[in-house]
Amino acid sequence: MSAPLALFPADRGAYLRDHAWMAAGAMAVGMAVLWAIGNPHIWTGAVGGLAAIALRGAYLASEQLADTWQLHPGHITGPGGRHVALADIAQINTLGSAVQLVTRGGEKHLIKYQADRRATKDRIQAACQQARHG
Repeated sequence: MSAPLALFPADRGAYLRDHAWMAAGAMAVGMAVLWAIGNPHIWTGAVGGLAAIALRGAYLASEQLADTWQLHPGHITGPGGRHVALADIAQINTLGSAVQLVTRGGEKHLIKYQADRRATKDRIQAACQQARHG
C-alpha cells in the first residue's frame, strides 16, 4: 500500500472544546428539566450535566484521540477498517469539529475532532476532484 497523502488525526484541543460545548448544553437541559418539573434545586441539573459529560469525555478520550484517518490516492481509510473510495463521496459536510463524508449510497462517516475542519474538508475535496478527473 502506498504512503498516505495526508493524515487526519483527532486533536485533543478540538476534543476538549467539543466536550465543553456538550457540557454547557447538558447543564442547560438538566436545569430546564428540573425547573419544568418544579424542583427547587435547579442548580443540581448543572452539576449533573457537567458530571455526565466530564465522565464521558474522560472515559472515551484514549479511544477517540487514537483515531486517525488516512488519505490515499483513490480512497480514504479510517478506524475500524473503514474504507471509502474518493469517487464514491457525494458530499462533504462540517459538523462542529468533525468532517462528515456522505457516499453516493448514503453511508456517512465522521472524521472527528479535527483541529482545522475546513482544511481537512478542503484537502479531501481536492483529492476527490483529482480522483474524478485525473
